Amino acid sequence: MPDEDFQSFVEQRYTALLRTAYLLCGSHDRAEDVLQNALAAALPKWRRMDHPDAYLRRVMVNQLANDWRRPIREIVTAVLPERAARDAAIEERDELWTALRRLPVRMRAVLVLRYWEDRSEQETAEILGVSAGTVKSTASRGLARLRELVEPRLSSDLSTVNGGN
Repeated sequence: MPDEDFQSFVEQRYTALLRTAYLLCGSHDRAEDVLQNALAAALPKWRRMDHPDAYLRRVMVNQLANDWRRPIREIVTAVLPERAARDAAIEERDELWTALRRLPVRMRAVLVLRYWEDRSEQETAEILGVSAGTVKSTASRGLARLRELVEPRLSSDLSTVNGGN
């Protein structure tokens, strides 16, 4: 039976950790797998752990970075699934998630920890095992890259609205 402190920690932090995992990988099913693997890695070390949140985030980031290094296997089908009508807010959110997934894993991790979880530069640096300067420069480059990926569509939408002017 798992340690009661560990079980209590998981019950309290599961939703927040799952949200972080989702933001890191972009898939709810994959996020659950990543978090479960991280929790399984944490359990044997639980009693010796000072910062379990930081440890779990680090394990999730490392696991996803390792997954990115593996060859991609896709299942291609002849028939595309139907898509339901979507409103503009959902379209914009999905576009942002798509752009976020196009960033390298480490850059994505910095942006998620720094801006979604509202962590300080120092906290983000400690979680990822890098310097605060690396967090600053990576965040700056990541935000610039997100703007490049998202703004071309916004520019074309505005030119359509303005009659091509």
